[in-house]
Amino acid sequence: MTLTFEPLDDRPGLAVIDQIERQRYRIHTPAPIGRKKAATDVFQYPVGDAVRMRTRAIELPTVVMVYVRDDGGAIAAEVAQFESETLPADDYVLDPLTQIKTYMRVEDTAMEVTVDSDRTRIEFDAPTDVLIGARSQHDRPAATVTTTENPRDVMAAVETFGSALKAYDPERSYPTLRGHPPAIEVGDSLDIPADIDRPDTGVTLELPPDLASVFVAAPLSYYLGASLVPASTPRLTTDTGFTYSLDTARGFESEVGRTLKRLFFLDCVTRTEGFHQIDLHERAAIEPYVDLDFQSLYQQPLAEQVATYLQVPYDVIEDHIPKWRLTTHIDPVPTNAEQLPYVVDDLAIVRTHQQQRLQQASVPAEAEAEFTRDDVITRAASSDAATAPTETDYVEPQAEDSLEQAWIGDSIPIGASKLTKAAFEHRLDRDTNAEDITIRVVQNDTRMDEERQLVDEVYGSRDDLPFDVTVHDDLTTAELRTVLTTDAEFFHYIGHTEHDGFVCSDGKLDVTTVDSVGIDTFLLNACNSYNQGLALVEKGAIAGIVTLNEVLNDGAIRIGETVARLLNCGFPLRAALTIARGESVLGGQYIVVGDGSVTVAQAESGIPNVLKIEPEGNEYTVNMITYTTDNRGLGSLIIPYIENIDKQYLSSGTIGEFSVSESELLRFLNMEEVPVRTENGLHWSTSLSLDQVL
Repeated sequence: MTLTFEPLDDRPGLAVIDQIERQRYRIHTPAPIGRKKAATDVFQYPVGDAVRMRTRAIELPTVVMVYVRDDGGAIAAEVAQFESETLPADDYVLDPLTQIKTYMRVEDTAMEVTVDSDRTRIEFDAPTDVLIGARSQHDRPAATVTTTENPRDVMAAVETFGSALKAYDPERSYPTLRGHPPAIEVGDSLDIPADIDRPDTGVTLELPPDLASVFVAAPLSYYLGASLVPASTPRLTTDTGFTYSLDTARGFESEVGRTLKRLFFLDCVTRTEGFHQIDLHERAAIEPYVDLDFQSLYQQPLAEQVATYLQVPYDVIEDHIPKWRLTTHIDPVPTNAEQLPYVVDDLAIVRTHQQQRLQQASVPAEAEAEFTRDDVITRAASSDAATAPTETDYVEPQAEDSLEQAWIGDSIPIGASKLTKAAFEHRLDRDTNAEDITIRVVQNDTRMDEERQLVDEVYGSRDDLPFDVTVHDDLTTAELRTVLTTDAEFFHYIGHTEHDGFVCSDGKLDVTTVDSVGIDTFLLNACNSYNQGLALVEKGAIAGIVTLNEVLNDGAIRIGETVARLLNCGFPLRAALTIARGESVLGGQYIVVGDGSVTVAQAESGIPNVLKIEPEGNEYTVNMITYTTDNRGLGSLIIPYIENIDKQYLSSGTIGEFSVSESELLRFLNMEEVPVRTENGLHWSTSLSLDQVL
C-alpha cells in the first residue's frame, strides 16, 4: 500500500501520505475526526485508497484551485484565489489541485468553497460524511520486453511503449494518463510478453533500421502509440493516407523533436474541449492565428488529429510551447536501449549526435585565478593526484533547448547528468516510508563549518513537513559506513574525497567496498567526488550531486547552501543543480549522477518555480520559471496566485509577464519560500526586500 491516511499530531485533521514518492498533504478540520476505510469505486476517477470521515468543514493550508463536479461529471463550480462559490444541496466531487491527487465526495450536501490569500476552505451546511480518495503518482513498468542487439528487434521492443498510455485522445497530454513503458532487457532473442496490448492508433513511423534512428524516435512513438516499420527514409504516415517527412533540412533528430512538441502542445490545447474545460492561456494566445475547430478536433480519431496538427506552421505556436524538461543525449549502442523506457517515461527529447569528446574536465579561465588567492581553501585531499577516475574520457553534449540535459553512455558528461540503469531501478524499488524525511549531514573538516551551519538552518525549516536532521562531525571510516548504510532520504557530505574514497579521520572509505547503501539521494560537496558518487548509485542510491575536479571552499559553500534551499523548496535534484551552478564560477564542475528527477521534499504549491522580478515604473514585472516534477510532469497546469489572473498556464518554462503593485508583490513573495532572480543575483522570496529588486 503506497497511500495512507494518518491523523495529524498537532491539530485535528489528517495527512494524505504517498509513501513511495515521499509526498504528504495536510487536511485540517475544526474538530477531531474519526476515519474509516472506504470503497474506491464510488469516484469518477481512479484512486488508490479512500477513507470516510464526518466533519462540518475542511481547510487546506495552501491556496489551490478547486473544481466542483456534479454526479454526472459536469463542472458545477471553479473556485480560484480570492473567489467564493455557494452550491445548493446535491451530490458533488471536489477536485482540489493539491500535490497528491485527492478527491472529496459528498452526497446531498450544500456547501461554500472559499479560496483566500493563503488557504482554501470548504464549509458544509451541517456535519457531513466526506469520502476522501487519493492516488499515487508512483508508476512502474507493467512488463519486461527482451530484445537482441539487432536494430529491427529493438524497433519491435520500442513499438510496445504505447501500450502504457491510459488514453489515446488529447487527454493523454496529462501526465497522469501516460503510464510507464515496458522495461527492456538485451538478450539472445526477441521476447514480447503476450499480455502487452499494443494499440492500433492508425499512426506509423517509418524509420531506417539503425539504433540511432530508433532511439531518437522512441518518445514520439510512445506518445502516438505508433507502429514502427523499417524504411530507407524516415517519415510519419497515417492509415488515412497522410504522410509527413521526418527527413528535412533541419535534420532527422531536430524534426522528430519538433514533431513531438507540436503534437503534444496542440493536444494540450484541444483537451480544453474534453473532461476538463478550463480557461487555458495558451489556447487564447494561439486561437486567433490557427484555423482549428478544437471542439470538432477533440472528437476525431488520433490519426486525423495528427494530420490536422502537422499542417499548423510550427513558428505560429513555437513561442507558446512549454519549455521541455529534459534532453537526453545517448550513445547509440545496444546496451543503452535498456534505459530508453525511463527517459521516454519523462517524455524527454532524445539526441545521439554532436557529443564533443574530451580528455579531461577543464576549469573555466575565469576560475583559474581564484585558485591562486592567498586565502584560498580548496576541498582537495593532498594525495588525490595519485588516483584517477574510473572512466577515462569525458563527453560534452551540445546544449539543447530544454531546462535540463542528461547523458547515457560510458563517458563522464560535462554540463549534463549521468544517467544509469541502476538508478532507475532503485527508484522503482524504493521502499515505502510514512515517517519523517531523514537528512544526514556529515562534516569531516572543521574549516568548512560555515556550510554546515547554513544547511543546518535550511533543512527542516518547513512547517508543513516533518524532518529528522542529524549532523555528524569528523567521522571514522566505520562511522561513515554506518551512516551510508542506514536508511535516509538525503546525505549531505562536507569534506574531502579522493577518487578511491571518502577521507575520514582514520583513513579512507571506498564505497565500492560497501555491500549496499541506505541513502536515496546525496550531495558530495568535495573535490573529485564523481567516482564515489557513482559507486553510491550502483550500491543502492537513486541520484546525487558530485564534482568532476577541484572546487574552492567559498564557491562550494554557495553551491551547498543554494542546493539545500532549492531541495527544501521541492526542486528535483537535477533542476536544483541547474539553478545552483550559477552561484559559483566553478558551478560547471558539478553534475548529477543517477535519476536526477527525484525530489527530497515537495513544493508547497505543487510546482517548483523561480521568480524573475524587475522594477517597472511604480510597479514590478514578475516572470515565473516553472520546473516539472515526476508528480507534476509535462502537461500539468499552474495558475499564478496573483490578483486578476484567471487563466491557467501549461507548466514548464517561463510564464508571464505579470505587472503587480508593491503590495501585491509583497503578498505574493510571502506565500511560500521560492528563489528569486533579480539584477543583483539569487535571493529568497520570504526574506527579499524591495531594495534588492531596485
